[in-house]
Amino acid sequence: MAEEMVQTKNEELHDPIVETAGYDETESIVGIWGHPLHAMSVAFPVALTFCTFGADALYWWSAELFWARAAIWAAGTAFLFGLAAGATGTAELLMVPGIRIRAPAWSHFVIAVLLLSILGANWGYRLQGYEAAVLPYGILISGFSVLVVMVTGWHGGKLVFDYRLGTSKGS
Repeated sequence: MAEEMVQTKNEELHDPIVETAGYDETESIVGIWGHPLHAMSVAFPVALTFCTFGADALYWWSAELFWARAAIWAAGTAFLFGLAAGATGTAELLMVPGIRIRAPAWSHFVIAVLLLSILGANWGYRLQGYEAAVLPYGILISGFSVLVVMVTGWHGGKLVFDYRLGTSKGS
């Protein structure tokens, strides 16, 4: 007969990851004067992703060429600033042991790479003809990228505010 594994009230759960060397080392090491670069740089691709979708919607509504041109600039800068934010986040992930050991940090990394792929595709799609690219696929890609940036941002915020990953202890 197989013995049943039953936890009693006196037994405590044992997490071997907590005992890993460096588990408590979660402070940002990629920063300027104690300010984490990743946390500072993610605001730009997030805002520009929303701007791209907004410009697409305004082009759809008004048919003004200005909004299609604004959308290609917003899409391109969202992608380029996203690469910069991704570089700082990847450096934190790989160099800080307390961040690297946690599975949620890797989940955030995978979702962020998906977002970068979508942002790059959105910009690349528009390079052949930004006005014709807006409807219907440009606005659909922009809308999807807004959804993915919200998930990525929520997950990143959870890492910072709940787990205190990638923050600075201050002086």
